[in-house]
Amino acid sequence: MGDKEKALLAFVEKVNHRSYELTAADADQVRRAGWTDEAIFDAITVCSLFNFYNRWCDATGVQDMSAKDYEASGKRLAQYGYVMG
Repeated sequence: MGDKEKALLAFVEKVNHRSYELTAADADQVRRAGWTDEAIFDAITVCSLFNFYNRWCDATGVQDMSAKDYEASGKRLAQYGYVMG
């Protein structure tokens, strides 16, 4: 992994664990590593959504699919894509 990716992942780790400590300097550091504002926004969004999904699943008791179900889902996506019509 390169320095560019390490900078983004360090930022995302702070978003994930200590977002209340984020400053403009944190975003500036990621920009200096070569990431655009759009890429930073996307990283924040993905991190936030996974936090939401994990908490939602934990709180509602939703369980992971079995390996067999993942395989069937992968085959269905490969054949039909995300939209079945």
